[in-house]
This record gives sequence, structure tokens and C-alpha cells, in this order.
Amino acid sequence: MPALAGASDTAPSVPQGPIRPGTEAHKQLFCRTLLDTFNPYKPAVIDWPALDTEARDRLVSLPIWDIAVQTEGRARLHVATYAAGCADPLLRKAVELNAFEEGRHKHVLSNLVTAYGIKLAPEPEYLVPRDPEWSFMVTGYSECIDSFFAFGLFESAKRSGFFPLELVDTFEPVIQEEARHILFFVNWAAWHRRNMPLWRRPWFELKVAAVWLFLIWERIGIARDVGNGVQDNNFTMTGAKQVGADIDVRELIGICLAENTRRMSRYDLRLLRPRMVPRLARLAHRLLRSPKAAPAA
Repeated sequence: MPALAGASDTAPSVPQGPIRPGTEAHKQLFCRTLLDTFNPYKPAVIDWPALDTEARDRLVSLPIWDIAVQTEGRARLHVATYAAGCADPLLRKAVELNAFEEGRHKHVLSNLVTAYGIKLAPEPEYLVPRDPEWSFMVTGYSECIDSFFAFGLFESAKRSGFFPLELVDTFEPVIQEEARHILFFVNWAAWHRRNMPLWRRPWFELKVAAVWLFLIWERIGIARDVGNGVQDNNFTMTGAKQVGADIDVRELIGICLAENTRRMSRYDLRLLRPRMVPRLARLAHRLLRSPKAAPAA
């Protein structure tokens, strides 16, 4: 575990007043926000609630566990590799904390599947990325997509009773940590963009576009694999059908938008918020017509 800074740390405090993206004050704010909101829970001492047979079977039936554990393992390595190359001490400490929390998510998931007797496939070897910035960006933008929908699906599961309330409460810190991670990442991206030499910026923008294209292609592949019975590392693809029997796509998007706003509202309003996925979701929400509102044939 890295040496973590907290509210009592001697590092510079969160700056006051308006903040312009890309400034030193902006960096202090998004790094200190991540560091100062650290939750010191320990996966090893989580008391997993006892589930009845029906609830356990629902949990086991979710086709996500193998790849979910592997995804967090890769994320930890990718973020840690980027942290190792950060020259700025405060930024490095914040990215190291991000990596530690990704690894802790893996431990939580590993302990969960052990507690409920879920069998996992052998984990692959996690390879150190050749381009740390690319891998960090893929991890960050991927979490911007997946966490947005996970917020809504988690709330849908809570409302529908798919997960017992005790299990929801136990897993809540992990879900909120994802909100912190994407908030940190989008502010890092804005700060990083504004602090690189002008000649690098066009290449960086091409890299961002390439990351989004890669993630779209990856999710098309995921959808095909799910159709062929392969386990899914994106809970969004298959989760809606299982955690909310009566929920339609438009309603789910509305819940995702509301949950995204609620979770992000806990943090300093001067920080930038993820925009791409919520904007696309709002557009889809306006264009989609709920089947429940459609007149009977």
C-alpha cells in the first residue's frame, strides 16, 4: 500500500476561490480531493452477509465474475505503471492511490466469490503496458463508460431487491470509489492536456479519439461474445436484464443519469465532471420512447 496523504497531511490544502482547468490550483484540487476522500476499509475484514439459496443463485448466475476480477487486475497494473512515470510528487501520490484502490477492488471481488462459492477461471498473466499513458487513458475512459451504467444498475438492483440490502450496503464503498476515480481521471485529462507542449496536443487528441474507437470496438466484441455465451466484463451489457425485470432502456438511462448526478454531487463543484457519456445518455433518453408509455396496439 502506498504512503497515503489524508486530510491531516502536510501537503498544500485545497485552494480557495475560482479555479481554471490546467492550473497548479486545479492540480492541487483534483489530487487532494482523491487523497482526502480515501476510505480505509479493508477487504479482508468485510463481513459478507449470509444469503438465502435464491439470492445466492441470482448472484452466482451473473455472467461477470471471471472477467470482472481480471479487469481490476489489469487496471491496477496499468494505473501503477503510469504512476511510476509521474514526475510531479503530488500527482504521483494520487495516481498511486488510484492504483491501490483498483487492486483493492480486485481483492473485494475475489473475497466475494470465495464467500459465496463462485468458481473462477484461472487468471491470465498481467503484462506491463508498453505505453503507460495509453493504458492509463484506456482504463480511465473505460471506467467513465462502465461506471456511469454501473451506478444505474446498482440502484436498479437495490430497488428490485435483486441484491439483499445487506449486500448492497457492503458493496457501496466500491461503487462510490469508481465515482472518485472517473472524477479524478477527467480532471487529470484536462490538466494534462493544458500542460503539455503545443506540438504534442494534436497527437494527444488523436490518441483520445483512438482510445474511444478502441473502446467502442471492444464493446461491440463484448456484445458478440455475450451472444455466444462468453462471460462479460461489462455488467451493463447483461446486467439490466437480470437486476430489473420490468425496466426498459429509457428508464434505466434515466436512473443512470440521476445516480451519476447524485454520486458526483458529493465533490467540489469546481472540479470538472465526466461529460461525454452523460451527454450521449441524455440524448438517448430524449429520443427513446418508453414502451410503457406507448399506446396499446
